[in-house]
Amino acid sequence: MNHPLQQESDLRRDLRDTVDRICKDFPDEYWRDLDRDRRYPEEFVAALTTTGCLGALIPEEYGGLGLGLGDASVLLEQMHANGANAAPVHAQLYTMGAVLRHGSERQKQTWLPGIASGEVRLQAFAVTEPGAGTDTTSLSTTAVRDGEDYVVNGQKIWTSRVQHSDLMLLLARTTPKDRVEKRSQGLSVFLIDLRGLEGITVKPIRTMVNHETNEVFFDDVRIPADSLVGTEGEGLKYILDGMNAERALIAAECIGDGRWFVNRTTRYVTEREVFGRPIGSNQGVQFPIARAHVNIEAADLMRWKACDLFDAGLPCGAEANMAKLLASEASWEAANAAIQFHGGYGMAEEYDIERKFRETRLYQIAPISTNLILSYVGQHVLKMPRSF
Repeated sequence: MNHPLQQESDLRRDLRDTVDRICKDFPDEYWRDLDRDRRYPEEFVAALTTTGCLGALIPEEYGGLGLGLGDASVLLEQMHANGANAAPVHAQLYTMGAVLRHGSERQKQTWLPGIASGEVRLQAFAVTEPGAGTDTTSLSTTAVRDGEDYVVNGQKIWTSRVQHSDLMLLLARTTPKDRVEKRSQGLSVFLIDLRGLEGITVKPIRTMVNHETNEVFFDDVRIPADSLVGTEGEGLKYILDGMNAERALIAAECIGDGRWFVNRTTRYVTEREVFGRPIGSNQGVQFPIARAHVNIEAADLMRWKACDLFDAGLPCGAEANMAKLLASEASWEAANAAIQFHGGYGMAEEYDIERKFRETRLYQIAPISTNLILSYVGQHVLKMPRSF
């Protein structure tokens, strides 16, 4: 494993340089206009696609770059450090993991090369439901076998970017809860080709950040039986298996956000003069920014620990969850300092602070809330009784 204190590899420096080069063509004004108009960053995604970065975690034999999770995390961190938002591309990186690790060889050969090249978009990840939330075992969407098909009925919520996806990864119940020994059993994962599929209704949800999320309704949707990933009834394991990668990548995005806030704020308080001197010369201004920086750097170390363990094939659930918690809190701390010390300008659209302030707040609750991470640590790391 690469220790986080070692000098960054040439590969990771090259990845950062690639992202920097792309982001130069998409300055603050681009993201500001997107946010105002609630548009999808089609041009940004297209530019990244040409680099092959969207296939970073897919092995070379399937057309990807064959990189590790740590390498992929650099890509997302650097996008956010440049003021961009990686939400439209991060799902393309990790959602395919269920297929890569648990799918059939036919599924891998059929779908992974297109996902790696970006020709096929896999951004829709349909797990959460209105009546279940993070209690995934209580989801009620069903997939019932009928001959050579499964018939899907139910509803999902917070399923982002369905309108820009060719494929959807769906978790549905294939065996009723009253017919399984454990409620975690009887859930299955499906990789669904959305193109031309009938019976799906998508209802956008307008939110405080521009991430194009939706309610999705399934009304007798027929999907081929070979859409099933892995073994029927084992789907929850497959979903949880990929969540460690998701946590670590989200942590990297938060670290990028935090560094963006600290850099912007440091520059502003050094240049902004009140009462004849820079406001950054006051300890009341300087200390909160310095503390935010310290916490971002500490979170970064946990990010690298989680990524190193994942890439070595070792258990990393605790580290991935802790990295996500620490990084999301550090980025929010930096965001608060940024908006506070920009004063009224922090609220002004043209300074971009308020946009990033809204964006980074999301990570306190998604893809998993801070309290659930604390519950995980309390139960699985500290061996205390289950708290929920």
